[in-house]
Amino acid sequence: MTVVDEPSALDAIVALAEFETLARSVMDRGAFDYVAGGAWDELSLGEAEQAWRRRRLRPRVLVDVDHVDPASTLLGRPVSLPLAIAPMAAQGIAHPDAEIAVARAAATAGVPVIVSTMSTHSIEDVAAAAPAAIRWFQLYTQADPGRSRSLVERAAAAGYEAIVLTVDLPVLGYRERDLRNGWNLSVALGNFRDDAPTHASHGRDGTGYDILLDELDRGLTWKDLATIRSWSALPIVLKGILTAEDARIAVAEGVDGIAVSNHGARQLDRTVATADALELIVEAVAGRTEIWVDGGIRRGLDVVTALALGALGMLLGRPAFWALAAGGQAGVERALAILRTETILAMTLLGARTPDEIVRAHVAG
Repeated sequence: MTVVDEPSALDAIVALAEFETLARSVMDRGAFDYVAGGAWDELSLGEAEQAWRRRRLRPRVLVDVDHVDPASTLLGRPVSLPLAIAPMAAQGIAHPDAEIAVARAAATAGVPVIVSTMSTHSIEDVAAAAPAAIRWFQLYTQADPGRSRSLVERAAAAGYEAIVLTVDLPVLGYRERDLRNGWNLSVALGNFRDDAPTHASHGRDGTGYDILLDELDRGLTWKDLATIRSWSALPIVLKGILTAEDARIAVAEGVDGIAVSNHGARQLDRTVATADALELIVEAVAGRTEIWVDGGIRRGLDVVTALALGALGMLLGRPAFWALAAGGQAGVERALAILRTETILAMTLLGARTPDEIVRAHVAG
């Protein structure tokens, strides 16, 4: 069920923030809080957007901005915006079309979509339903290495073009909203159909969260990257880097990209905001691999700010989820269209015709 069924109603939405209100009205309370919430006191959650908003732009004038184009490349693929849809689990709790709707919207908008290990629809079903989408697969390594390898091989066989390896989830953060709501992630997950109809019923006791934690590989270390790389020819991006120290190791390990991320502030609270971590990581990497950033991206102003601080691309998370809940595929398409319009306007007023023309001097401080 969606709350916005008419195209005219979607057209009336003018900011990404409006989708959250609509999503709250249609989603189950526990499901909404699972997506919206952060860890512990949610300090990092609140700071995610604020960190971008603290930045002040330095526009240049008398620049010929008759033609402004936000197109770029990510992992060598042309994209219409320097943006991809972030991996988000169990999108079926927002809309029955789930990842299929998001992938189709991403294809229409010309941006990549990252499909989660914990997706409602399987790797193969998303690929079949959205063949035109640039699809990357997000991997949570499993306690059983054979299971991890199978996921990677399935993604490669289904035409996914990269592996986005999440590296910041050895355990789940302390999520008070979920505890109060009794939310346990006992929902159907398409990539595990061979085991059971739901991820939480593999013939064992416990909640969905308990099963998830048992199946994650808590022993993942840098030495395992070579093994994961051997499973396919796909490029590997590490998602969850927050320090220059880890960024340098990632470069030394030969990864194809880094996503500066604190997991949507859902893991360790009081972590540095990604907007504040970004520049030190950019300096440490020194152009040796691609750098993306997520966390609190809500405006085209955030996009140009991130570009100025050195990111090549951004990952859009919760706003896409809310748009899915509010309007299905059309909702996500509307959200991406809004962000595109905002980005082009911001670039024009900043005096930058392409993302490459946005430089550090465009942001104060």
